[in-house]
Amino acid sequence: MRALTASELLTAWERGLSQTPLERALGLLGAACDGEPAEALARLSIGERDERLLTLREWTFGGQLVSLASCPGCGEQLEFSISAADLRPVPAARDGRDSPGEASAPLSLRSGEYELSFRLPNSLDLAAVASGGAMRSVEEAAAVLLESCLVEASRGGEAVRAADLPPEVAAAVARRMAEADPRAEVELALNCPACGEGWQAPFDIESFFWGEIGAWARRVLGEVHVLASSYGWREIDILNMSARRRQFYLDLVGV
Repeated sequence: MRALTASELLTAWERGLSQTPLERALGLLGAACDGEPAEALARLSIGERDERLLTLREWTFGGQLVSLASCPGCGEQLEFSISAADLRPVPAARDGRDSPGEASAPLSLRSGEYELSFRLPNSLDLAAVASGGAMRSVEEAAAVLLESCLVEASRGGEAVRAADLPPEVAAAVARRMAEADPRAEVELALNCPACGEGWQAPFDIESFFWGEIGAWARRVLGEVHVLASSYGWREIDILNMSARRRQFYLDLVGV
């Protein structure tokens, strides 16, 4: 994986305007991972995919992330900063898998009388869940995800379908998935200085990074417009300049 040029990032942003969040995440990685098949990227575990997005974000905008949150207790708007390093939990044991990206490598679990083999969810599984639309309940979505990831389940030597697993067994599988891929669901511990309320807030690197890319793209396109109008330069030549050099010329034309 490598950092994206300004032109490549702008192209990814333009394409992403008509894509789903899932497609945008894979599109950004596809642009940064030369020669890696799209299918392979789609089969990365969610945690490995998001780890790569976080790394790409670091290379693009730096290691500090600044965001806003609303206190659930008093409604106060909070601005907070967190480093990319703090968003990387210590990986759990991988049951002999060779790479943290191998979402297809099976995990094993015994829950009561049930023996189960399953793999970590990947982007293809999330796409299957999303295909049900907004009408699908949380329970239905979880059932679709379990069916996609379940390799084998048995009770007393007899095969069992995903739909026939007791709720407590399905919950045990979900917990084991979370333990094996801790980067798939990152939560931030926040505290309100106004009222003292503390809470856990989910952090989604794709939506955070995409918001930053959108703000950056609109600013850079404005700079391109000014410099192209002032000097007659092509867009690609302006984008190939460093941000510092672009700003120097913007200062010269009074922007």
